Amino acid sequence: MHRLYEEGDITVFWDSEKCRHAKQCVTGCPEGFNINRKPWIQLKGVDTAKVWKAVSKCPSGALTCLYNHGVRIIMDGDGYRSVAYDGEKEIGECCFLVTPEGWNIYHTEVDDAYGGKGIAKRLVYRVVEAAERSGAAVKADCWYAEKVLG
Repeated sequence: MHRLYEEGDITVFWDSEKCRHAKQCVTGCPEGFNINRKPWIQLKGVDTAKVWKAVSKCPSGALTCLYNHGVRIIMDGDGYRSVAYDGEKEIGECCFLVTPEGWNIYHTEVDDAYGGKGIAKRLVYRVVEAAERSGAAVKADCWYAEKVLG
């Protein structure tokens, strides 16, 4: 299972398949990470630096995080894509097809001026999360999405 949790200026990514339950996140930032609630990651009102520090101690790499740089990601289910916006300007997308076998991510792209900020990863995670929540399998023909899903 892949999830992303966004709040203000930070996004936390969680890959349950990598998680080994070392609980470094829970002990490092209990107000943000609490396995006894759903969702178990809640970032509202939590100090970003404290979240970042706790995530950086994850020994399995199941948790990662990045700063959002003012870019928001939305899911456009009707358009079969997730979309990145800087204000009103569209700066990236992750496109997928719905097939009988599941969702197939075939294209991910971010404007070159926004490269290196983790926007493409956020786009892929948004699609994967939506697919998993709908019970669909995910396949990636897009080289970047395949790399993210590793």
